[in-house]
Amino acid sequence: EEQVLESGGGSVQAGGSLRLACTPSGFTFDDTDMAWYRQAPGDSCELVSTRHRDGEPWYADSVLGRFRFARDGATNTVYLEMNSLKSEDTAVYYCAAKNGPPRRVGTCIGAFQHWGQGTQVTVSS
Repeated sequence: EEQVLESGGGSVQAGGSLRLACTPSGFTFDDTDMAWYRQAPGDSCELVSTRHRDGEPWYADSVLGRFRFARDGATNTVYLEMNSLKSEDTAVYYCAAKNGPPRRVGTCIGAFQHWGQGTQVTVSS
């Protein structure tokens, strides 16, 4: 069965760093597009970063220069490295992978078949 599993997240003070991990199961990330979304309380979903299988990562303006889409081929894991965190980065973060028909997860809608379970990131000021 194909799925993606998320890990990481937690609580940190403003200015700190966290790293989220997303591990596809049943397929490799090299063969697919992937993305990170986030859902903050009371806000609409935001696309944070995407990476096409043969391209460079794209970042939302709100995280550009602070977040980085990284990957480890040995473990088939992709990471969202988050630095200089701000209180406005507080949200539930979702990993999404493998293009498909649009799916809704919470208020997030994306053309990905597989979505992680979501992981909470809380940044205190």
